[in-house]
Amino acid sequence: MAQASGRTLYDKVWESHTVDILPTGQTQIFIGLHLIHEITTAPAFDMLREKGMDVAYPERTFATVDHIVPTDMRTRPFLDSQAEELIQALEKNVSEFEIEFFGLDSDKQGIVHVIGPQLGLTQPGMTLACGDSHTSTHGAFGTLAFGIGTSQVRDVLATQTLAMDKLKVRRINVNGTLPQGVYAKDVILNIIRRLGVAGGKGFAYEYGGSVVESMSMEERMTICNMSIEGGALVGYVNPDQTTFEFLKGREFVPKGADFERAVVYWKSIGSDPNAHYDDVVDIEGARIEPTVTWGINPGQAVGVSEKLPLPEEFSDPEGAKKAYEHMGWKPGSPIMGTPINVAFIGSCTNSRLSDLRAAAKIAKGKKVHPGIRALVVPGSAQVKVLAEKEGLHKIFTEAGFEWRAAGCSMCLAMNPDKLQGREICASSSNRNFIGRQGSPGGRTLLMSPAMVAAAALSGKVVDVRQYV
Repeated sequence: MAQASGRTLYDKVWESHTVDILPTGQTQIFIGLHLIHEITTAPAFDMLREKGMDVAYPERTFATVDHIVPTDMRTRPFLDSQAEELIQALEKNVSEFEIEFFGLDSDKQGIVHVIGPQLGLTQPGMTLACGDSHTSTHGAFGTLAFGIGTSQVRDVLATQTLAMDKLKVRRINVNGTLPQGVYAKDVILNIIRRLGVAGGKGFAYEYGGSVVESMSMEERMTICNMSIEGGALVGYVNPDQTTFEFLKGREFVPKGADFERAVVYWKSIGSDPNAHYDDVVDIEGARIEPTVTWGINPGQAVGVSEKLPLPEEFSDPEGAKKAYEHMGWKPGSPIMGTPINVAFIGSCTNSRLSDLRAAAKIAKGKKVHPGIRALVVPGSAQVKVLAEKEGLHKIFTEAGFEWRAAGCSMCLAMNPDKLQGREICASSSNRNFIGRQGSPGGRTLLMSPAMVAAAALSGKVVDVRQYV
């Protein structure tokens, strides 16, 4: 008799949070933790008021402000009247509905996907939702984390549940070891390049293999963060000792005997050794090199030593032609040596302490190339404090980088940090869409924080391995 297949973490957490099967065939899922910010929430709260409804479980929702906040001058009211209206609306809503808020005056303020793990709000075995695409970040902890829209934010506020379709699960093994100068950002860019920006549609991505297992939690967060860029709504890593050590002692994590009991549960929700996967992909870590995007989506990427591909090499040659038209490159040209105007280190993908350390290691004792505008934006107030305790801010400022306060900054330019005209930006963020960084003509090259630092020093795309 054949042995029955085991279950994945996705199966276990999904089943334990299932409330009901709806007449539509969708599953009603309980959401354990809801994170909110200023962009997707105001209409959701207004919808509650229109129906005379309250927030069902205010203690399960936490708020911060990140997208629209200036990272240099934070004097209120903001110079941008729209930004001021958004933060005022959030302040009013969290006060009225008694939701804990980490505002600009809080030492816990920061990018929502940085502060959740930092405070220990994000824990294994949870379901988590946030009105932001990159909520998949939290999956690094063995969490099913869903990016949702405004109407779904309303649903979670009103009922603490969501109506969802169950996904298939694709296991992605990154095996072997990474070469020196290759980072988590390079790994996820290679995964998206290989599987495509829509390759994960209908899937949750489970990341594993020796490369992922040896990564720190912050590196795993970088990989899970960009799952959505590959079309996967969910990306996660099974919790292990690295996870438990990261969480121990954090503010919202159980303490003492309760922590030990929690670890027993956290271990139990990991994928079984004989778990069934709908697809399995194997990637050799040793073959990955520092990676740079050249086009207008994160799947349009090459290794730093490679030349730009021909449009006919793509399943969507018209999309590639559109990218070349916007970027102004010629197929067959090397990516190495591409000049830049701006260097941005930050975003929910790469603004944590380890990211800043990696960039500072490259920048130490050197100078930003003349004419390059270079920004370093910590992901949270706490990251900023810890970086300053280590003297990282001095390394950056002495090299010619601007050292800013916490926020989303130039990742999406819903704030004063924007590209101008046809500027080319070396960016540690997650999206290189047309107009993403604030200018319809701006051009974004995604890469690791260390690669951004190297580009800032050189004034062009270079191989960070010459600095390591």
